[in-house]
Amino acid sequence: MSPFSSVPPEDLLIDHFDRLPDSLLLLVFNKIGDVKALGRCCVVSRRFHSLVPQVENVIVRVDCVISNDDSSPSSSSSSPSSSDKSRNPFSNLFRFVFLGTIVKPYQFLTQFLGGPKRPSSSGSSSSSSSLFLAEDGEVDQGGVTHHSPTQVLKNFNEVRFLRIELPGGELGIDDGVLLKWRADFGSTLDNCVILGASSVVYSTKSANDNGADGFCATNNGGGGDDNGSIPESFYTNGGLKLRVVWTISSLIAASARHYLLQPIISEHKTLDNLVLTDADGQGVLCMNRDQLEELRVKPLSASSASKRTQVPALNMRLWYAPHLELPGGMVLKGATLVAIRPSEQSAVAMARKEVSDVSWVSMAFEEPYGTAAKMLVKRRTYCLEMNSF
Repeated sequence: MSPFSSVPPEDLLIDHFDRLPDSLLLLVFNKIGDVKALGRCCVVSRRFHSLVPQVENVIVRVDCVISNDDSSPSSSSSSPSSSDKSRNPFSNLFRFVFLGTIVKPYQFLTQFLGGPKRPSSSGSSSSSSSLFLAEDGEVDQGGVTHHSPTQVLKNFNEVRFLRIELPGGELGIDDGVLLKWRADFGSTLDNCVILGASSVVYSTKSANDNGADGFCATNNGGGGDDNGSIPESFYTNGGLKLRVVWTISSLIAASARHYLLQPIISEHKTLDNLVLTDADGQGVLCMNRDQLEELRVKPLSASSASKRTQVPALNMRLWYAPHLELPGGMVLKGATLVAIRPSEQSAVAMARKEVSDVSWVSMAFEEPYGTAAKMLVKRRTYCLEMNSF
């Protein structure tokens, strides 16, 4: 007997899916989040097409980065080898920071998310490899139209939580080297934390057995265990210079990402939280609702030539350990933690006697790197200052 034999014929013609409330469908769409998947949902029905722009939780995964001086997009699958990066650690950074435009091929979303169609070129003499950025945020490359995240998001009207993920970090580093950063921005830099290590190895030895390679740092009155001074070799073998390069490179990458977010922030007044990260987990830029509103109210201090937000004068605190063993056997050699704040904020914190508060530093990274930060901030600090750039 058919399972539908007892169902009245008129009920078989009813689409029971239509009985689901819009609030339930929006809950599902918010769980999906990914812009590509939401674009596919748009083609299912008129109802889906009208509900998708109301999604509050959106994730944009950028497929490629197109440079004005590069005829082909670079993506996570076609990124330069580590040997190329090590020869010129600023090569990828330069293309992204000064010349690059983040784009993503969303031609299949155009009719649903409001992107205008571009007329096909009638001239066959134009170079198929030429790139240009139109005012509407589109890039033509060999007949393929790429849309910037700004263009893709233009018809999402209720976005509250936005996550944009680049295909890879901007900073080229050697294999085995650890470099991670997290930056919080308002109208300019609020703070930045950088964790680096010259190499990462795994050991079966018990934790806290550091021997002669135990932590060393100078004391600036910040407290912590007295483990001696930073070894002279740190200054003479390029260790300090390398960490300065890490710091400046991370700040430039963070300020470049911040600069690129301006159109999205200005157009989406409903945003409560914005994160711009990368698939490598190298860098994370975060902005909460107060910081987003600050950027809308205060004029942006930016350099149009370098395509990045200007960074103010900074105070830095550095913690260093030649050998840092983490639970689970991970060992960071030349472990370095740098906490950065604008000089004005540091002066206010000092006046309030909050200079020793480093909780925001130790919570900057996920595990196991969060543990590394917590271990390093117990050490004594080394202070630096940097002018605006």
